[in-house]
Amino acid sequence: MTTSTTNLVNMTANEIVGLLKKREVTPAELLDALRERISEVDNKVNALPTLCWERAYKDADKISNLSFDERGILAGLPVAIKDLQPVSGVRSTWGSPIYRDFVPTRSDCLVENLEKEGAIIYAKTNTPEFGAGANTFNEVFGATLNPWDTTKSCAGSSGGSAVALATGQAWLASGSDLGGSLRNPASFCSVVGFRPSPGRVAYGAAGAGAYPSGLYSIPGQPFSVAGPMARTVADVALFLDALVGTHPADPISLPKTEKSYLEAVNNPRKPRKVAFSPDLGVTPVDREVADICRKAAEVFEDLGCIVEEAHPDFSDVQDIFQTWRAISFYVSKKELLDNQKDLLKPEVIWNIERASEITVDDFARIELARGRYLARANEFFQDYDLLLCPATVVPPYPVEQRFVESLGDHKFSNYVEWLTIAYAITLTGHPALSIPAGFTESGLPVGLQMVGGPRGEENLLMAAELYEKASTIKFGVPIDPISS
Repeated sequence: MTTSTTNLVNMTANEIVGLLKKREVTPAELLDALRERISEVDNKVNALPTLCWERAYKDADKISNLSFDERGILAGLPVAIKDLQPVSGVRSTWGSPIYRDFVPTRSDCLVENLEKEGAIIYAKTNTPEFGAGANTFNEVFGATLNPWDTTKSCAGSSGGSAVALATGQAWLASGSDLGGSLRNPASFCSVVGFRPSPGRVAYGAAGAGAYPSGLYSIPGQPFSVAGPMARTVADVALFLDALVGTHPADPISLPKTEKSYLEAVNNPRKPRKVAFSPDLGVTPVDREVADICRKAAEVFEDLGCIVEEAHPDFSDVQDIFQTWRAISFYVSKKELLDNQKDLLKPEVIWNIERASEITVDDFARIELARGRYLARANEFFQDYDLLLCPATVVPPYPVEQRFVESLGDHKFSNYVEWLTIAYAITLTGHPALSIPAGFTESGLPVGLQMVGGPRGEENLLMAAELYEKASTIKFGVPIDPISS
């Protein structure tokens, strides 16, 4: 191998796949480079607590013996997997002491589809317990630290994935998103996190042995999705091409689209009319964050797009989201509350117990409200091609702080309310991403949330590519961790 480890970890995923296809690097050599980089930096950030080198090198040997026509889209590229997504034969904990020693015999749908496209799994990325709460810490592995300032949170729940990308320990890393778990850590770490439409990426238990006793996935639900994280828009598009496709275990999974997302990104078409909102009308936002995102939105004016301040009516977001979230926690984790409550963190207990207060009439009310909510969002996107707003309402905060309790004069009512600007979009079912918007005066990253119309992945990625190329900010990753 003539390319140094430093050069490899600084390359994009697309560049690495290009080297693989030209036989200028082998999958095993890529694993060697990652192994060296992880040994240098992960002890400073704790992004990758579980490594599976033996499994990875074995898969690398298998892929190296295949012709390139048989290798799939990723052709032997190593990929890191979030610890909410089981990988067969690899310790998978969901960030919970209840499952600290669980080793699945079957992988998640996402992992099975990825491995068919030539992905090599080498690591699990850290996550808060069951992905609950946008600060990546748990009682099994501890906290993951923000590489831009290791005293700060990297957000969550895909925090380990975002930090691995930002520090050159991954070219691609998986995430999942209900209340912003792909978008929040991307914003805090200056990478790109993409939340696709429900069904676009098959996600959930692929069969018996994937999930442990007492923990359940809910197939076909419309809110929690899995998706790609990377350092650039083109890398996200490449990753999404490898992720999409049906899986029999996910009843809403969609077939691959005829045109690849990477092809669309390489030939982008600009949006005609863009909306910007500093707060979506539903949440306080730190003034510096709002100003940075407003300036980032001006990039689309420079591209010749019409940019107006507007947003859909999201005024009933709390009633819908908080009620549905409580129900989902009750369904998937009530057995844990009954049998192992002492091992659950307080926020998870609160979320499960809240469902006991919900009646059938409450459920009927929020389902009817959700239908009206979707109709308003869809009507909005008949006029606008793109909606822009901050991805998070604050810059990275101290890692010891479990969650954001207040902003200005507003005290948040629970541990997830500060994520409203993200989950207001979750309820629409529309694809969204966080992309770097700039940095605060103290040098902390801020992300711009970009939202597409219904099933609008292609148009959203094309707009994000145009923004990335036209933006004057330096995305600046990968970096070595910075301690204040």
